[in-house]
Amino acid sequence: MDIQMLYWHWLVLGLLLVVGEIFIPSFTILWFGLGALVVGLIELFVPMSLSTQVLLWTLSSVGFTLIWFKIIKVKMTEGNRGEDAKNDAIGASGLVTKLPTHSTQGRMRFSTPVMDSDEWELPAMYLLGEKYIEAIHSMSKSENSKLVVLPADIPAAVRGIMSNAK
Repeated sequence: MDIQMLYWHWLVLGLLLVVGEIFIPSFTILWFGLGALVVGLIELFVPMSLSTQVLLWTLSSVGFTLIWFKIIKVKMTEGNRGEDAKNDAIGASGLVTKLPTHSTQGRMRFSTPVMDSDEWELPAMYLLGEKYIEAIHSMSKSENSKLVVLPADIPAAVRGIMSNAK
């Protein structure tokens, strides 16, 4: 049995995988989709056997994955350090993935890393009291709610607000 994959098969497969990344937010099938698009574009100009196409798809997918994890992601996290990163974290919003209880801390996930981590514990809720925890619980029931990171140094933030109000 002779199976042939034409260039447009690879292009359609690549587009489906890239679009599928929207619905499956694992950030893994994107690289397979880009690899399929590469094979489709090369197949458009240079006809290849199926085994060569699959080999090229595998190599390009692995290549895109390695480029992401070894180069791009590393450079993105390098910019998330120091005083500038702390200032950028103020006002950042994220998704509460685990609500706090009386015995455990909550967890919050950001879409982009904040100070080298995309997931943070929420210990500040203990310091802010029971009413704050209850408010977070009620917010979690709403589809339209989001949590905003505030400065950890509350007195300094209040002084800054008061000095700007004058």
